[in-house]
Amino acid sequence: MSNATANLRDALERASAIRPKAGGFPYLAEALRQAGVRRCRMAVPSHAMLYLTEAGPVAVQGEPLCTGMVDVAPFDREALVAALRSDQAGETSFPEFVEGCWKAGVVWYDVDLNARTCTYYGADGDDYTESYPGVDI
Repeated sequence: MSNATANLRDALERASAIRPKAGGFPYLAEALRQAGVRRCRMAVPSHAMLYLTEAGPVAVQGEPLCTGMVDVAPFDREALVAALRSDQAGETSFPEFVEGCWKAGVVWYDVDLNARTCTYYGADGDDYTESYPGVDI
């Protein structure tokens, strides 16, 4: 296992142990940032996350949301914001959040851990950016 993979694994475990159920994403993000992760990029339909870290990039493959050829929903900002608020309230798991993004027409998203922003992108170039608060851990 590389240093990048070991550092990421340790940061994810640390975040899991300290993050509250509601409003937990900033704790996850800060644990990742402190471990040297600069960006996280999610390819939503394939549920593949790319972590760009100081020690090197690490890919994590989740359970794909679709296989084969499927239509992509149009970007629906209101549905995306609803999925975000449900996740922020601790009402959904991470896989449920990703599925909510997909249903809202999000094909990928990018988290900038230094700027504390998440930008969600639709297939036709639509996007929505949201900032998240910094936390001390």
